[in-house]
Amino acid sequence: MRTQVAIIGAGPAGLMLSHLLHLRGIDSVVVDVRTREEIEATIKAGVLEQSTVDLLQQTGVGERLGREGAPHDRINFAFGGELRQVDMAELTGGRRVTVYAQHEVLKDLIARRLADGGDLRFGISGTTVADVDTDRPTVDFTEHGRRVRVECDVVVGCDGSRTSTRFLIPEGSVRTDYFRQYPFAWFGILAEAPPTAEGLVYARSERGFALISTRSPQVQRLYFQCDPATSADDWSDDRIWSELQARVTEAGISVPTGRIFQKDVLHFRSFVCEPMQYGRLFLAGDAAHTVPPTGAKGLNLAMADVYVLDRALGARFADHDSRLLESYTETALARVWRAQHFSWWMTSMLHRFSDVTDFDRRRQTAELEMVVSSPSASRMLAENYAGLPLEPVG
Repeated sequence: MRTQVAIIGAGPAGLMLSHLLHLRGIDSVVVDVRTREEIEATIKAGVLEQSTVDLLQQTGVGERLGREGAPHDRINFAFGGELRQVDMAELTGGRRVTVYAQHEVLKDLIARRLADGGDLRFGISGTTVADVDTDRPTVDFTEHGRRVRVECDVVVGCDGSRTSTRFLIPEGSVRTDYFRQYPFAWFGILAEAPPTAEGLVYARSERGFALISTRSPQVQRLYFQCDPATSADDWSDDRIWSELQARVTEAGISVPTGRIFQKDVLHFRSFVCEPMQYGRLFLAGDAAHTVPPTGAKGLNLAMADVYVLDRALGARFADHDSRLLESYTETALARVWRAQHFSWWMTSMLHRFSDVTDFDRRRQTAELEMVVSSPSASRMLAENYAGLPLEPVG
């Protein structure tokens, strides 16, 4: 079979790119080793920047998001025995974030692509990508027991952090990987409970970091810093609630409890692959970069990548102008590295490190005090958290 763009991976980047290309009249095929049911059942957090919300709504896949998403205008910081606030909407001219789980975004995108006649191949196996350094790349895979070959003009790797497409870019001579592993993880839960506070709560305590967010009036998403070797099965519900409460009690916060229906441990790392393209291969989303979840940038960076890539592919196919494609890496990485810095900064300011000293504790407190009391520092945090416009970052 023949298509213009072969997309490896039906995650946020792959599905959104296919949707955007469809609106331009550009054909694509999306393939994924997971079944549709597996994709839609994988529960992940989703803090959507204003630009991501706008993009979804403006392109016709934001109706349910508008009804069910939980908007947050402010961020609360619990430290030093107090609860302090940064008002994102006031500091950014009305920009805010919306909590709407990633798998719900995927459900909306899958439904829209299928309704539009999109070619989505779920549950395939044996995927191989070849000849990306030529003008006739191919994607081969097994579907329902038979081999299928897709000939295309462009391959886009959106296959997540466990990517195979990234390794098609020769390491050393072409590809450089930048990596940082953090010495802690997050223990996360989803619980049927009423909201703890209005807005997101980022808490720093001597016991470590905690984050409280509202998924809906009935469902809360909560995290606390833990050792990477922690097993979620070793923690009873009572122990979890006790630990979360201990990390915010000093700030006068009472955490309502309820039935916990999901537990997981989320590991931390920062990663960037440069370049994000090679021949006719382009990477987007977690296949090219990952960030610590503290800054809530993962899904949003994926959307920003494909926004840039969609415009570049549009120019390539409509006008035979490849200049935007040639500069894709440079354009995308400007935002990626800014998000890496913001995510690292939020992480280092709020977490307890194993080698912490009294100097470190006082420095973190001073930094948090500056963020909540200095208008310019508050604005910097608010602008980066709520998200920059989907235009090239200078």
